[in-house]
Amino acid sequence: MYKAITKDVEVRVETFYQEGASNPEADKFVFAYRIFIENHSEFTIKLLSRHWHIIDSNGQMTEVEGEGVIGQQPVIEPEHKHEYVSGCELQSELGKMHGTYLMEKQIDGSTFEVEIPEFVLIAPYRLN
Repeated sequence: MYKAITKDVEVRVETFYQEGASNPEADKFVFAYRIFIENHSEFTIKLLSRHWHIIDSNGQMTEVEGEGVIGQQPVIEPEHKHEYVSGCELQSELGKMHGTYLMEKQIDGSTFEVEIPEFVLIAPYRLN
């Protein structure tokens, strides 16, 4: 599992290769990832937006920005967590992702960025 902590907000990532949705002969490699966001601060926070950098082993880089995550802008109380599952498609069996979340402190409306740690996406047969 990959992990980063920024301003008392912990982000952990698990990855999964989606063999049934992938088609290696057509250069289609589908991955899922589960994100855990834990608020260890003393403030309630709201996830406003995300910014991803997605890179495959062919050198293709994609940036994705948008509001919230999977259609939600979760509010996370102190010592609580939010988790979600999402995914991406690559044109190679190996890649990586990293990014940031824009968070808002609910007490005063101030915003800050939280690091999403870099994580590897790899088809299991590449490990042999």
